[in-house]
Amino acid sequence: MRSKVGVASFLVGAVCVGLFAQQRSVPSDKPETPFKLATVQISGRTRLGLVIGTRVLDIAAANDALTKSAGLPSLRIPSEMRELIESYDSVKPRLYQIANAYRSAGGAKVPYAFGLDEVGARAPIKYPYNLLAAAANYRLHAGEMFPPGSPQQKAAEEADPDKEDPVFFAKSPRSCIIDPGEPYYMPPNRNIDWEGELAIIIGKPAFNVSEGQAHDYVFGYSIMYDVSDRGGAGRPLTAMFPGPNWFRGKSRDRSAPFGPFILPKEFAPNPPHFHIVTSVNGVVKQDGNTKNLIWDEPHMIRFLSSTLTLYPGDVISSGTPDGVGAGRKPPEYLKPGDVVTITIDGIGTLTTPMRAAR
Repeated sequence: MRSKVGVASFLVGAVCVGLFAQQRSVPSDKPETPFKLATVQISGRTRLGLVIGTRVLDIAAANDALTKSAGLPSLRIPSEMRELIESYDSVKPRLYQIANAYRSAGGAKVPYAFGLDEVGARAPIKYPYNLLAAAANYRLHAGEMFPPGSPQQKAAEEADPDKEDPVFFAKSPRSCIIDPGEPYYMPPNRNIDWEGELAIIIGKPAFNVSEGQAHDYVFGYSIMYDVSDRGGAGRPLTAMFPGPNWFRGKSRDRSAPFGPFILPKEFAPNPPHFHIVTSVNGVVKQDGNTKNLIWDEPHMIRFLSSTLTLYPGDVISSGTPDGVGAGRKPPEYLKPGDVVTITIDGIGTLTTPMRAAR
């Protein structure tokens, strides 16, 4: 018969083993807890963040903590978003484990979790190799930009994505991308417009990709503000090339506010139909849905990859819905002091204040 001391020792040991086993439990490596990805500033350092609800987990610190508490093998997770996208297949099980462990703990207070208001959001990718933007990719937007009854408006109404290719333009990632909350400095005497757009993020090298394969090459989705210069005072374009100056109109410095988050495609609707709302000073100007794109994700990726190679982290800005300032009667344009917000359901809100040129 065991002594009382022996029984007590046995019970204490069993409790300790149970606690250790609980601490050492390995969380699921399946995508059971939705999250978004972000590039953030924490204590003056640029970090990658895992966004769950209103909390941001410092991925590097969370990975270290989980490796120790669950006895997992050491795994290096990239500290830069483009590299993370390139290696996502190998690291996403660990990201799922981090998210699942945090959810299982009920959002407990841990040193690697922060409120959204405690971190500084940055553009998610600095910088993609390519930033490519679709022109006139919603019928109603195309209709508001062309004169009624014009051949262009008729072409927009009758556009057939299976028989015609879209039109794209490029913005310089290094010169155009700015962080969420950063101001756009308005050049004097120019008509600056708002255009809220869904950004498609490429996940792996894509060349000559078919429409049926296109979604396999997508990493996720974010928000892009295609700042547009609709004209104004300045030297005219040479008469050799009639029509608008697309370079000046679309590629001005800081003309691509981007972010704040990337929603990985496994947590996004499929097909990727997103509700987009653009507001100026709190007044709704655009209210659209990507289900109304003329050239949808497969058509855009097929066309672009038939022309050039897309790389991990590349951004496709998919075009803007109707409701832009240039399409209004009379036209409306932004002024210094205005604030443009673009909200896409499931992704977040991108805010850009307008400022007079420095």
